[in-house]
Parts: sequence; structure tokens; C-alpha cells
Amino acid sequence: MRHLLLAATAIIATPVQAHDNADIARIIDEGISHSQVMLTAQHLSDVIGPRLTNSPAMRTAEEWTQKKYREWGLKNVHKEGYLFGRGWWIEKSSVRMVSPRPIQLTAIPIAWTPPTKGTISAPIFVAPMQRARDFAQYRGKLSGKIVLVSQPGAGSESTTAPFHRYTGDELAKLDEFEQAKYDPEADKRTLERSDFEKQRDAFLKEEGALAYATISYRDGLLLHGEGYMFEAGKSPSLPGVQIAAEDYRRLARLAKIAAAPTLEIDSVTHYDDSDVKAYNIFAEIPGTGPKAGYVMAGAHLDSWVAGDGATDNGAGSAMIMEAARILSTIGVRPKRTIRFALWSGEEQALLGSLAWVEKNLATRGGPNDPPLTGERRYYEWPKRWPINKQPGYDALAGYFNIDNGSGKLRGIYAENNPAAARIFADWMAPFRSMGMTQVAVAPTDGTDHVFMQAVGAPGFQFIQDPLDYETRTHHSSADTYDHLKADDMRQGATILASFLLNAANAEKPLPRSPLPTKPVVTDPFAYPDNN
Repeated sequence: MRHLLLAATAIIATPVQAHDNADIARIIDEGISHSQVMLTAQHLSDVIGPRLTNSPAMRTAEEWTQKKYREWGLKNVHKEGYLFGRGWWIEKSSVRMVSPRPIQLTAIPIAWTPPTKGTISAPIFVAPMQRARDFAQYRGKLSGKIVLVSQPGAGSESTTAPFHRYTGDELAKLDEFEQAKYDPEADKRTLERSDFEKQRDAFLKEEGALAYATISYRDGLLLHGEGYMFEAGKSPSLPGVQIAAEDYRRLARLAKIAAAPTLEIDSVTHYDDSDVKAYNIFAEIPGTGPKAGYVMAGAHLDSWVAGDGATDNGAGSAMIMEAARILSTIGVRPKRTIRFALWSGEEQALLGSLAWVEKNLATRGGPNDPPLTGERRYYEWPKRWPINKQPGYDALAGYFNIDNGSGKLRGIYAENNPAAARIFADWMAPFRSMGMTQVAVAPTDGTDHVFMQAVGAPGFQFIQDPLDYETRTHHSSADTYDHLKADDMRQGATILASFLLNAANAEKPLPRSPLPTKPVVTDPFAYPDNN
């Protein structure tokens, strides 16, 4: 408790208004001594479980989170829908090698693949495919087979500890301005590769394969099961499973030296087409200034299905909700409205936050550009020009995102915005004794602030201790409540609440970067890399 008292005392020594001092001290007390963040995280993880977008469990999470917001006194609690696609969930599955000896394999159905409708039994055929050009060598060889489509590799034993906290030197290295690179030829190749999953499914069906299997991309018998063919009318033709790396490589070795092993796959999965819309969840603490705009914090509520979606991103969702509870409980009356967002579709190309950006901030592209759907929106939308502001573009005064597990907040990425970095350094000062020390001017990507930054809006992501997020839990079967760190999450929710109140009461909105315009090619003399 000594560190917390020091943090509260440090506020009094800073040149800010007295009521701000009292508010932040109360935030610290409520967020540390009366926290409910782990109760929220446990319910999302243990009770509701994995929350694939549009699945029945995600629908449960949508209703439960709104109910909690209302219990805590939040206002304007509602959901907003956007076109997504099919729901999907796993009832049960089994993958066994039955010859040359019986082994129960560690495996999981790949998301949005159809059920086997009974047990499939067939020999395997190892046919690694990375590009459509790989198909030709396997024509006429796959009929009646279970096709292993990943390169087996040779194992990847880690030489570093799986659990890690940032050192001061590591944090300092994040503080580096990153020059943007514009390579339209590389962007074109990325778009072409984004359709590969659909092309492979069509090829396997045409060749008469019965099912396919991929290799898990982490060792240690971890599973992930990601799949992206979620659009209505575009579901995969064949059942697919992901097999643990150790089991997959055993199958590939056996196929090299003798008759191909025979597998049995029984995959009981279900589609849910009752509502093709996905929903983002919102709640607010109303501001006192009718024209002051709003600040916002968000995390994605959806997850993959191999684990319980605890660190990715039940942790972030719970911290967002806890910040809302803290601020509502202490009765703040901010100048700007404080809005809380729980996004869906983040794991499928950030589609939930993108839908919100298009509705409230800006669109990209000209009137004659063809419409974009599904995963392709992630790759192509940020490359379209010009940016077209929506009427509410200037109302957003700042957005803060949490989506890197349950690790302690150690700082914030300023997204190449030095003016915002100076402000964040002042806001962090009361929390240095809690480990919040680094403003990194560098940008970060891969989560729900990205498309806000893509249209010049002030969206930011916090720096978190990595723990075992990237090494073990991210998207994996190990993503369970046991990997959450309660002290870290209490710290994170407390700091988030403080940042939101600072942003809501600041004299001016956070400084924005210039509105992006179409850049020139970074290296006009480069030749394309066709690998």
C-alpha cells in the first residue's frame, strides 16, 4: 500500500486543479482497494468462455456486458450492429491416428469449417501449399485423402524464457519515430495472397479430398484453430482441423518412410445463421459540455475458440469495464462524455471497430471503388484514397485501447505524435511508482485503434508487460483465466480510468496528426519480391 500512498501524494505536488487531485486519488482507492476487475474477467473466461464473433457464446457476452454496465449506473448502454456473416461453434471433435498404431491426437476444428457428419477415415497425404502455384504438383493425387497442407518443419524449441516483463532498457528502445513505407506493388501482392484460403479450399474440393489439416504454429501441444471464411455464402467446402505441431510432424515422418498413416476425424461443428450482424457494445458517462465532444476507451470482446479468450481479450474487456465502474462509482462529472466500447470482429480483421470508424469518423476511397467485404477489408481499406470525413469526425477527443494480455501498463504508444507524447508524460507522472514510465513515440498495430489512426483520429494503444502472451496464450488453447495477473489488471484499469478523466477534462482535445493523404512511393527504384 505504501506505493499507492506515494502515488496519491505525488499528485498533490503537481500543478493541477484541486478537484483533479481528489478525483485521481479516489480513482486509485476505488481501482485498487475495491476492484471488481477479476470477477468480470472470470465470468467472461470461465462462465461464458470463448467468444467467437456471432457465436452463441458471443451473444451471451453481448447481453451480459450490457447488463453489468446498467447495474453500475452507466448511461446510453446499447449495441450497434454491422454486417458480418455466420456464427459458428464446436460441440465436440476427435482426431485419431488408427494406423500404423492408435493414437489420440491433439487437434481442433478450424473456425468456420463444416462438420464431418460422422467419422471420416482415410489415409493422409502430405501436400504443403503456400501459394496457388503449388497446386499443380498435387493434381490427381488427393482424391479420398485427408490432406496435410502445412510444411511440417523441424521443431522450434525456445531459447528464451516464455514469461517476461519489460526492463527499463527494453521500454526505452520502443521510443523511436517510425517512418512510414508505401509500396503499392507489395500491397497488391498481399491482397492476392489474402484469397489463398478460399483458393485452397476450392482446389481440395475439386481434387476429391475428404478433409484437410494444418499444423499448429506453436510447439508444446498448443492449438489455435483460426479460420477466416466467415462470410455468408462463402463457407469452406471441406472439414478442416489444426493438429498440434508434435503430432503433425509425427504423421509427416511416418508418411515419409512407409504407408501413409490413416486418420479418423469426427468433427461436430455448427453454423448459426440466425443473425448475420455482429454487434459492438457501448456505454457512457455523460459529459456536462453539450458541444465538448467525447473521449473513448475500447477493447475487443470477441476471441478465438481454442481457449477461453482470457488474455485475448477478456483481460482488456474487463479493464475497460472496470474503468467504467470506477468512474461511475466515484461519481465523476466530466466536461466531455466518456464512452466505453467493446468491439466484435477484431479477430476477423478488426471489422467491428472499422464499421464504427466508417459510421462516425471517415470513409476511404472514391464513389466508384468496388465494395469490400470480409477479411479483404482489412488489407485494402487503408490503401484507398481519399479520406472522406464524416460530420462527427472532430468530436472524438481521444481513444485508448487495451489489447495485449493482462500485463501491467508500462506506458503508451504515441503513434508518431510527439505533441501527444508530451501530454501523456504529464498524465503518467502519478503512476510511475506503479510501473507506468514510458511514452514511446512509435506506432503499434494489429488492434482496434489502427483504423482510427488510419484516418488521422487520435487513437492510442497502451504498452503492457508481455508476460507469456506472445509465447503461449495469444489465440491458443492455453488462453485461460489462470494466466491473468490480478495485480497488473487492477493497475491497468486504474490508470485507464485516470487517463480517460484527464482527457475528458482537458482544456483542448488531444493533438491530432495531419489528415493522411496519398503518399509517394518510398523506394521508386525497388524491384518486386515475388517470393
